[in-house]
Amino acid sequence: MDSFPPIASRAVLGHIAPEMKGTDKSLKGKLLLDGGALEGSFFHHTVVLICEHSAEGAFGLVLNRSSGSKVGAVVDVDLPEPFKEAPLFLGGPVQPTALSFLHVDSFLPAPDVFPQVSLSHSIEDLMEMGGFISASMKVKMFAGYAGWSAGQLEMEIKRKSWLTYPGSLELVFETPPDLLWRKILKTKGGWKNKLLAQTPEDVSLN
Repeated sequence: MDSFPPIASRAVLGHIAPEMKGTDKSLKGKLLLDGGALEGSFFHHTVVLICEHSAEGAFGLVLNRSSGSKVGAVVDVDLPEPFKEAPLFLGGPVQPTALSFLHVDSFLPAPDVFPQVSLSHSIEDLMEMGGFISASMKVKMFAGYAGWSAGQLEMEIKRKSWLTYPGSLELVFETPPDLLWRKILKTKGGWKNKLLAQTPEDVSLN
């Protein structure tokens, strides 16, 4: 997108409280799928990876909403070439100029989202990763994020706005984003999910 605002050279998001303890179940590392009730919103047909979830709220990144731009076109620092050419995804409608990225095999200390997958918000970390680029490295970069206040995500799930599914390296990094939502629905099985997977982006065309 030519009009996409420049992303700051360092974007660090606010503190996320520790994960839920006791009987409360954290959704960290899970995928949320539009359950068919989000038509007309930013989250229509999206798949969101929940990166943090506590009693105080949740933080997630939309995996299948492209910005239409490469990272190098909107980040205002001289990144290593492989990162410049990487697609930039719209992680959500909150703070659209805040940078987040998921990474594997980076050799950087960071909290795990799920085994092998970590989250960072720092351009400095991204620059440091440039010295460790290898065939096994996986990086996915996002502008903005999805956020929920205390109890909000739980209420949305109770209203069946979202379906849940386990996160995996294959789904986060390797599945084509335009196929991701439908692929997971078909994998979940059941006639309702298979029927939902057949709905077009614009239901007025159905």
